Amino acid sequence: MDHSMTEPVRTPPFAPFEWLLSGRYLRARRREGFISVIAGFSFLGIMLGVATLIIVMAVMNGFRKELLDKILGLNGHLLVQPLESPLTDWKDVADRISGVSGIKLAAPVVDGQALASSPFNASGVFVRGIRADDLNNLSSIANHIKQGSLEGFDEGQGVAIGRRLADQLSLHAGDSVTLVAPRGAVTPMGTTPRIKPYKVAAVFEIGMSEYDSTFVFMPLKEAQAYFNRNNDVTAIEVYTTNPDRIDVFRKAVTEAAGRPVFLVDWRQRNSTFFNALQVERNVMFLILTLIVLVAALNIVSGLIMLVKDKGSDIAILRTMGATQGSIMRVFLITGAAIGVVGTLTGFAVGLLICMNIESIRQFLSWVTNTELFSPELYFLSKLPAEVDFAETSAVVIMALTLSFLATLYPSWRAARLDPVDALRYE
Repeated sequence: MDHSMTEPVRTPPFAPFEWLLSGRYLRARRREGFISVIAGFSFLGIMLGVATLIIVMAVMNGFRKELLDKILGLNGHLLVQPLESPLTDWKDVADRISGVSGIKLAAPVVDGQALASSPFNASGVFVRGIRADDLNNLSSIANHIKQGSLEGFDEGQGVAIGRRLADQLSLHAGDSVTLVAPRGAVTPMGTTPRIKPYKVAAVFEIGMSEYDSTFVFMPLKEAQAYFNRNNDVTAIEVYTTNPDRIDVFRKAVTEAAGRPVFLVDWRQRNSTFFNALQVERNVMFLILTLIVLVAALNIVSGLIMLVKDKGSDIAILRTMGATQGSIMRVFLITGAAIGVVGTLTGFAVGLLICMNIESIRQFLSWVTNTELFSPELYFLSKLPAEVDFAETSAVVIMALTLSFLATLYPSWRAARLDPVDALRYE
């Protein structure tokens, strides 16, 4: 007797009929419309989850990078402060530090606080005395002069102020601003405040509201006289070629200083700020991963319902010779297709939005007639987005993995289905 007719036909894994069946299950007819709706919602959930994750992480990265550029563009990567005796030898120390490999600039500064006033308004400001050459080498200031110029900054009695401060005091380049310092001349009646008018030589705009509304740059010699300095400076701001290698520079700068100094790097000065950003970023990642997880669970529920609905189909396929592996692969392909297409679409949507995020923000602000990204609140004047390749790849791989894992149990259930029971209860 010939048994060849009754023996199951061995088909290679992922044979064309498995793909055909999966495609057929994804395109539901009217009677099975509900399952198709669940598949649609699973697809949407994964797409939105992946897109949201990519957008939020890109904005967080952009936010950190912009803040880092703005903060480190104005403040040094390393602050050299005097120990034991005042920095009267600041010129020699600055020259020695400038000679260290990888140091872009060593700028002696005199820092102090004052009240800036005009006939229209008054505001507390942070005054920084700096040499004209050093100020011209600070690209974050020199390249963003909106009014006036820095020419002859050391010679005259001019100061450079931020754009927001100029707006607040209703001042323009060429106008006069009065600075009031609490500690002025010492008289028999006590210390009197020092009140002195200065010409506004230049107005700069860094793009970070906190700096644009509080910083006033003054020639170093004038700042020493104004703040009663005995030819010494507050500190030396050191700018390096690579802020991330600051530990290497610390040792070299300490040796080059040639005197007792106390060093504070940019991570210590801004630790609270950047730690808060990092925590926020991690929490956002976890919360948004839950969206993808919920969408993956939708795939599970959709496939389980599909397996229940197709019980008789599975039983007939088994009696016709389809192996358990074949049945499992059919449902694996069905579920994985939703996950893969959803993830790739989400990836494309996420990248598209990241590339046009500022235009979208402006459009939404115009539609809602509200300020969606207030510079006063977020420090920056525009919404930044920086897509990190490794991070985006991790999001895509995570979504694909979750989608694949979600299909395993329902596919295993389908493969384990007993044809006899399935047909008996049909």
